[in-house]
Amino acid sequence: MMATIMKPYLVSFLLAFLIFVVISPAIQADLVENFENLYGEAKGEVSEDFNGVKDEVKSVFNGTRRILRRAPYRGPCKATNPIDRCWRCDPNWAEDRQRLADCALGFGRDAIGGKGGRFYVVTDPSDDDVVDPRPGTLRWGVIQPEPLWIVFARSMVITLKQELIIQSFKTIDGRGFKVRISGGAGFTIQNVNNVIIHSLYIHDIISTNGGTIRDSTTHKGLRMRTDGDGIVVFGSSNIWLDHLSMSKAVDGLIDVVQGSTNVTISNCHFTDHNKVLLFGANDNYMPDKGMKVTVAYTHFGKRLVQRMPRCRLGFFNLVNNDYTHWEMYAIGGSSGAQILSEGNRFTAQNAHEETREVTHRASMNENWKSWTWSSVDDEFRRGAFFTTSGNQHPDLTQYNYGMIQHAPAHMVTEMTMFSGALGRCRVGRPC
Repeated sequence: MMATIMKPYLVSFLLAFLIFVVISPAIQADLVENFENLYGEAKGEVSEDFNGVKDEVKSVFNGTRRILRRAPYRGPCKATNPIDRCWRCDPNWAEDRQRLADCALGFGRDAIGGKGGRFYVVTDPSDDDVVDPRPGTLRWGVIQPEPLWIVFARSMVITLKQELIIQSFKTIDGRGFKVRISGGAGFTIQNVNNVIIHSLYIHDIISTNGGTIRDSTTHKGLRMRTDGDGIVVFGSSNIWLDHLSMSKAVDGLIDVVQGSTNVTISNCHFTDHNKVLLFGANDNYMPDKGMKVTVAYTHFGKRLVQRMPRCRLGFFNLVNNDYTHWEMYAIGGSSGAQILSEGNRFTAQNAHEETREVTHRASMNENWKSWTWSSVDDEFRRGAFFTTSGNQHPDLTQYNYGMIQHAPAHMVTEMTMFSGALGRCRVGRPC
């Protein structure tokens, strides 16, 4: 009966709109806002009963959108950002796995991991002995002194009894299978260099009691209770974390602290967490002034609260990331951290103005106004806004080597559509 009181062009509009949604999932986020706008223009020309039709259409649309987002992409391989274009759509990627080490961008671009070393295959998912780990386990591989490219024999779930302490020149490469680090401790990258961690699911990380743990073939030592972080980068350099799916750790998902520098976090997908990324843990730890971190092509997804990232003292380049959820703030910092946000998309989810703000300064006075926080070619939706400060035209010459050329923010959906672990990646097929 409602249709009889609607003008014919509106009926056609609604049918066309629903068809458009089903065949065009790549632009669903734009359509949410566009539908609201179009409805606002049309509502004056129809009866009050149009509200019921509108609500019903929105219900169908939202259900369709949820279904489409759950469904994995099944089309031909698409490498949608410069890092992935380096390797992902080559069906023979597994014949030259170590090519990946040439693909990093950003400040961690020189991380070579285990390139040039032999392959080590993890065949045993257990972690029963943290003092004398068995060959075949992940723990045995990461403590070896020589460069290693660590791969997995099959899909597996590894529950770490204690923190996994990784030596220099190691790559942990989960491509080809679904490898989960879950239900136990996380990774520690401490006072080392050249580590690559790629295509893992890391979730439900807990705090562990500590004790005696072997950190190399020649040393075992007493470790304190862990905070329950997914990955800690401590006093380390040339680190690349790529295509990780991370959620639900007791403390942070990734901490980069204590003078660490030349780090890239790329193509990751973060969900279901409070404190996501911490870059610098102490306002007075001056070596962190040399910290340089890139976050690129990453999706900050559902049920996140804050710290995407939270920065201190150093220089932080955030490039073409998709921020779709934050409950408190997205980007925070203190102690003169320099933050350059380029080509990101920020979509506010909360009606309160204080939570639509992207930025948060931890400062008791107005000295934050001198901190250089810049937004360049970012896109803001649903009332999101970024408060800039400091010099908006700083001399970035010293950072040029590690800077990524950002793309327009409207390309973020495509550039992040394959963020997270590549769980469907199989040997002999493009990833």
